[in-house]
Amino acid sequence: MAADRPNVIFILADDLGYGDLGSYGQQVIRTPSLDRMAAEGIRFTHFYAGATVCAPSRSVLMTGQHTGHTHVRGNARGTAQSLRDEDVTVAEILKSAGYATGLFGKWGLGEVGMEGHPLSQGFDGFFGYLNQVHAHNYYPEFLWRDLEKVPLRNKVERTPRPYGGFEGGWATERYEYSHDLIVQEALAWVDEQKDAPFFLYLALTIPHANNEATRAVGDGAEVPEYGVYESEDWPDPDKGQAAMITRMDRDVGTLLGRLADLGIAEKTLVMFSSDNGPHNESNHDLLRFNPSGNLRGIKRDLYDGGIRVPFLAWWPGTIQPGQVSDHIGYFGDLMATVADLSAVDMPPATDSISFVPTLQGRSGEQRAHDYLYWEFYEAGSSQAVRMGQWKGVRKPMLTGRLELYDVLRDEGERYDVARNHPDVVKKIEGIMEEAHMPHPNWTPPGR
Repeated sequence: MAADRPNVIFILADDLGYGDLGSYGQQVIRTPSLDRMAAEGIRFTHFYAGATVCAPSRSVLMTGQHTGHTHVRGNARGTAQSLRDEDVTVAEILKSAGYATGLFGKWGLGEVGMEGHPLSQGFDGFFGYLNQVHAHNYYPEFLWRDLEKVPLRNKVERTPRPYGGFEGGWATERYEYSHDLIVQEALAWVDEQKDAPFFLYLALTIPHANNEATRAVGDGAEVPEYGVYESEDWPDPDKGQAAMITRMDRDVGTLLGRLADLGIAEKTLVMFSSDNGPHNESNHDLLRFNPSGNLRGIKRDLYDGGIRVPFLAWWPGTIQPGQVSDHIGYFGDLMATVADLSAVDMPPATDSISFVPTLQGRSGEQRAHDYLYWEFYEAGSSQAVRMGQWKGVRKPMLTGRLELYDVLRDEGERYDVARNHPDVVKKIEGIMEEAHMPHPNWTPPGR
């Protein structure tokens, strides 16, 4: 029966680095709630986002297909960044199993009038941002509830965009902080759904920068107050970056506490991650926070700093506390995992493996991926493959020279050992050719 199946909550931060949490080595920013979540659950050390920027990463998360197969493979405009009717999402799978489904936060995979709108992709309810440029602004003039605009009291100074379409901007009058509104709506929705199985996709915008504000006023780290960082002798963007992450941490703690208060914590699997590696877009100092930890690169890189992300799983009574897992997984595995938990068949043509055995302490039964694959169409394009201990990166995709790293011995991908392992290079090059399915919206250079 659906009522016997666990609730599922997936919390997604936006541009949070592998090293931004205390449990992953952060020394400056305070994240006590997420560190407690790690201590009470499983902390994964080799888990990867779907892509190195937001839209394709979210497409991988929702469809269970890697970026060589999924429809949305980059940040784009219009229908190129919209899921289609034929795409099957995690929300649709769980809805078919009798789950209530709610999305709160940033969607980025289809707007009103498009096939990819959340209500057309398996969600019963939605509150937040449909458009990712709109989501840059933490003090917008409106948010969306389902198909309707919800006006807010903020006033926004807009900037012209050369290609037209939705204009970004920054708030000149700030009253309502979107992150706080999104969290309040999500908590109220959980209260309403407590007696039946539910899927909550809480896609937070923190700590993404307001890029338009950075260009206009030099500070894209929008937050109502700096809190515990107010007295630090730091530039304002640094205070804002840290304060956003600590604010998010506080709210994750509130959500976990709410589950306990409602008596449903032991019936609820909560996962937390980030859509890609850390950004450098709000004018803050990366050296102060070291958000990639020991990893190489940041957002828009296919080195591990751009795609390896924090991933926590918490499920009291099922997950034994204090675990650290080196299972190699990625966003696409959410599809098989929820299908496994809800006893529903997966859609065909996915690139997904359930990690339920790892969650339930049956690591000996855990299947492994032959490889993980990524492709990226900005900055001349690139591809990457993780295959066991090996990581291959090729720039430009399909035609460039392959760099090879042993990421178990060289976590920072500092030493290219391709010339020493021609057999591995050849195998990874073959995987890159095999994994890339041509798509009319996404054409590699020279093809």
